[in-house]
Amino acid sequence: MPSASASTPTSSGAKAPERPAAANGLTLAAAEAFYRYYIDLKNYAAATGDTKSLMAASESGCEGCSDYANYVAKVNVANGGISGDYIEKIKELNQLTRGSTGRVGGSAVIAVGNFTTKNSPTATPIISQPAEYTDTISLSPKGQNWVMYEMLFEER
Repeated sequence: MPSASASTPTSSGAKAPERPAAANGLTLAAAEAFYRYYIDLKNYAAATGDTKSLMAASESGCEGCSDYANYVAKVNVANGGISGDYIEKIKELNQLTRGSTGRVGGSAVIAVGNFTTKNSPTATPIISQPAEYTDTISLSPKGQNWVMYEMLFEER
């Protein structure tokens, strides 16, 4: 089932997605809803360069989260650094499981379309073909909700 990314903004004047009610709590169903929301936050950050909400939904030590946030803060749709079908879409979310540490882990198949990135206005454009990758994730409890503990992308 694709992520609910239809509301992903394409301009810097849009507001960040709000956590849906289904993503509240520490159940496995809330973990799945949170992950779908997190993908919406990533798409919003790529559109606008605004990573505040993305990082608020991430553990401070999440390296994959901060690497992604740092990149899209510099290269995004709003500043002309990204164009095309960059929106991440969830094609498949494998069963999430709770580990002995209380964290939830799992993986998803993510698809993106054909898009172009430029690291600066004068940089040579990099054209990315449609692709799928595996996003391996770990969520941790923070208060009464899940946050992203770590994420790792691997090409399929």
